Amino acid sequence: MTDVLDLAQALIRADSVTPAMGSVFDVLEAALTPLGFAVDRFVAGEAPDGPVENLLATRGGSGTHLAFAGHVDVVPAGDGWQGSPFSGDVRDGLLFGRGAVDMKGAVAAFVAAVAACPATIPLSLIITGDEEGPAIYGTRALIDRMAARGITPDLCLVGEPTSTQRLGDMMKIGRRGSVNIWITVPGRQGHVAYPHLADNPITPLVAMLAEIEGITLDTGNAWFQPSNIEITDLHVGNPATNVIPSSAQARLSIRFNDEQSGEALVARITEIAHAHAPSAQVTGRISGEAFLTQPGAFSAMIAEAIRAETGIEPELSTTGGTSDARFLSKLCPTVEFGLLNATMHKVDEAVAVDDLRALTRIYAGVIARAGA
Repeated sequence: MTDVLDLAQALIRADSVTPAMGSVFDVLEAALTPLGFAVDRFVAGEAPDGPVENLLATRGGSGTHLAFAGHVDVVPAGDGWQGSPFSGDVRDGLLFGRGAVDMKGAVAAFVAAVAACPATIPLSLIITGDEEGPAIYGTRALIDRMAARGITPDLCLVGEPTSTQRLGDMMKIGRRGSVNIWITVPGRQGHVAYPHLADNPITPLVAMLAEIEGITLDTGNAWFQPSNIEITDLHVGNPATNVIPSSAQARLSIRFNDEQSGEALVARITEIAHAHAPSAQVTGRISGEAFLTQPGAFSAMIAEAIRAETGIEPELSTTGGTSDARFLSKLCPTVEFGLLNATMHKVDEAVAVDDLRALTRIYAGVIARAGA
């Protein structure tokens, strides 16, 4: 099954809400094996963040080793679709279905591109079943598997939907980092008429959040927008009007550029929290550090393949949320390029069939240029 539309439809029709397991990988393995790939499927992790199924497919050759990375898990469909979200129906030139854009369409396009290229080029596919979820046992486990097998690609193309208005108008050469921080301020419960017998945790929490809100981390740089801190949750849970609560909590989300590090940001927030409430508990979870693949031969190669197909010059960008490129960038130069992102995660997610076929030709162009 190497026609891009047939394969995309088969992938969409396979149940794969995060974490993806089983049938969607069966479809992919069945497409890759006849193309000469050795397919390694494995399950990693345990509850609550696992188990997760992953697939590593490799094919030998000579020259530059190009890896394609992506995911076959999808977010839940939600309500309000015109038809089944897992039908893979084509209407008016559009392929509908959860994952059509993010990112089963790109996975199908790369496999179809491989089928159109010589079998002498060394290639890998790094495909996880958990990119949309915690991503603990997904691409990180795949990287560990590759290290154990001595597999190190020279270049990595991630098929995330990066285009905005027209296929090929943007690719990602980096991403900001992400860290979430939980703050809990303990207090001492008591009657509001006797505040001297209690300790209100809301007062220091509000003070520390005001100080945090006033921070300017940086003003951005040539490739990145400014880092930003957002307060994403406040919780006290006090049902009584005449009771000083025993604790108060807040949650922060920080998206940061390459002038910051997740560990340093957690330390800075912790210092502020303890200045206002020495007994505050601060927990940080770093989802990923910022990374940048400096413009060079690899991004130029992809841009050339895009121009040859579409006639447009792609913008090099670092905007958007995190992706698994944050892990893969530690292995080799990593660039993201894929379909239009306008409908990803939305009801009636859809991709133009013409764009699927064009993306296949662009990917084939990248493969050919890598193997030249």
